[in-house]
Amino acid sequence: MDYTAFAEDWEAAWNAHDLDRILAHYSADVVFRSQKAMRLTGRGEIHGRAALRDYWAKALAQQPDLSFIVVDVLRGHGMVVSLYRNQRDVLAAETLRFGPDGLVVEASACHKN
Repeated sequence: MDYTAFAEDWEAAWNAHDLDRILAHYSADVVFRSQKAMRLTGRGEIHGRAALRDYWAKALAQQPDLSFIVVDVLRGHGMVVSLYRNQRDVLAAETLRFGPDGLVVEASACHKN
């Protein structure tokens, strides 16, 4: 898998605020973890692409200027860590584990602030 190409498409999808394109990277039964999810959902772990769509739709509605710049891509066995900065210059890391079909089955987001 070309993780750099994946990160570039992931970045472009987010910057376009295109939920269908963003979610095309994730399996139907994905598990997503993020401290920031607590603010909108009351929980830090989200199960399934449909629930992830709901969460990200709310997040994008609250941040119409949201944008990301991937600053580095760290490769692992069946996984990648994308380091990126948002529109406020906050550093974040997204750890993505892939299934055999190349879709993300587990994702964890960590933020500097």
